[in-house]
Amino acid sequence: MLINLTITNFAIIDRLEVQFDEGFNVLTGETGAGKSIVLDAFGLLLGDRARPDLVRAGASEATVEALFDLTGRDDILQAFTAAGFSVDDELVLRRVVQSGGRSRAYVNGNLVTLAQLQPLSELLVTVCGQHEHQSLLQRNVHLTVLDRFGRLEEPLHLYRESYGLMQNVAQQLERLQDAERDRQQRLDFLQHQVDEITSAQLLPGEEEELLAERLLLQNAERLAGVTRGGYEALYEGNGAVCEVLAGVVSELQSVGEIDPELAELAETVQRSLFELEDVSTRLRSYLGRIAFEPNRLEIIEERLATLTRLKRKYAPAVEEILAMLETFEQEIAELVNAQETRDSLAEELAALSEKSRAQGEALSAARKKAAQALEGGLLEEMADLAMPGASFGVAFTELDSPGPDGHERVEFMVSSNPGEPLMPLTKVASGGELSRIMLALKRLAPEADRVPTVIFDEVDAGIGGAAATAVGRKLQVVSRTSQILCVTHLPQVAAFADHHHRVVKRDLDGRTLTAMEHLGDDERAQEMARMLGGATVTEQTLLHAKELISTSSAS
Repeated sequence: MLINLTITNFAIIDRLEVQFDEGFNVLTGETGAGKSIVLDAFGLLLGDRARPDLVRAGASEATVEALFDLTGRDDILQAFTAAGFSVDDELVLRRVVQSGGRSRAYVNGNLVTLAQLQPLSELLVTVCGQHEHQSLLQRNVHLTVLDRFGRLEEPLHLYRESYGLMQNVAQQLERLQDAERDRQQRLDFLQHQVDEITSAQLLPGEEEELLAERLLLQNAERLAGVTRGGYEALYEGNGAVCEVLAGVVSELQSVGEIDPELAELAETVQRSLFELEDVSTRLRSYLGRIAFEPNRLEIIEERLATLTRLKRKYAPAVEEILAMLETFEQEIAELVNAQETRDSLAEELAALSEKSRAQGEALSAARKKAAQALEGGLLEEMADLAMPGASFGVAFTELDSPGPDGHERVEFMVSSNPGEPLMPLTKVASGGELSRIMLALKRLAPEADRVPTVIFDEVDAGIGGAAATAVGRKLQVVSRTSQILCVTHLPQVAAFADHHHRVVKRDLDGRTLTAMEHLGDDERAQEMARMLGGATVTEQTLLHAKELISTSSAS
């Protein structure tokens, strides 16, 4: 619900900050005090076009900011989250209008476009009156209202579920049928690729091994020379290192008995000799493995060229080419089995179509039954709201083909006067009639509109007496499930409010200012007396006002 509204430098408002509470909040004030300006401020938050004349003379920009409490409204939180905004139980909408007419909008401090702001803000507030944000002016809302009134969420969910499955299978089948036209050509192409890759007999890691072997072969003569030289120097040649060290060991051992230190050194040299003999053995073995196989280097180069060509054509690594091979083989299998798959999908589609059709027809029947109840109940409510000769109907138009919401389109129809044909509500209802019809809907089906804050404007247009009392009483009832803000001139309506705000206009230093006051009991009685008797408040009108408040509060 709306907690706080702050308006700065807006039209004749210097700065206005008002706290709103749950329940029924009423806004009153003399004609011209600025009540419509407050509604214009709400319009900005709902995405209305900014105008330079909205900025107070002498100010550089105007600001409208609203704080909402979303506790328990997970549906709204999810909508904002899905739109990319991080929100918690409190949410701030802000609109800034510059004197040149440009504007900026913010959600919790994050800059948003008006295209983003409008659908999100209308989840929070709806303005009932001759206003573009009146939800009843949106024909697509009518079906939602009817379904919620008739408590048809469950059959609608079941229908949407089977319809979605049917559409998914139909799309699969369509893709398969489209592919069938080019199936053989695609099969030939895939088989050629599979044959080309398979015939290459690729092995993971093969390229790295070939590159290493090529490097050895390219340097075989040098490797053989170095290896042979090392072997001869260490072991086989005249004066080889191992032969010299063997003599050193023998000499040191011969005097080891004379000096033990030399015996230890003999052991150290002996260990070195053993290690060098081992190196010599390995060098001889390595030399024996170096083979100058004819044409081996040429074979390796050809194989590497094959791998390069396949990598250039398919993927940059052998492992990736092998993965593509699996994909190609899988697609071939699917194409080969396409007829079997198509037959299976066709059977599944037929079953789902029949299920969806049956559920859609059941939903349509339930909607028509709910529409009869809505029409009857709404006519009774409208009669209480100074629309005794009005008619209301729900028009069903069958769709050319079923859609995700069912088999039909729904539109509310209304006739304001006896004998006149029903016409689309969006075209013929006045602002006051729209407000009263919305009030009747909210009274008849509180769950039909889940917007937490509803602002009623013009709901009292052209009525008075008993009808005004009925409007006030119904607003009071509706405020138990939705926060209500109502702009009214009628004391019979204002008397039912839980919280009373007065809009006043004052002159300060030669400038006109609009302010809003929260009225206590005595102030409220004074304001009600003014509404009853005009500018002069008498003892009699004051007593009448207190009695009206007392009577309404007790109802």
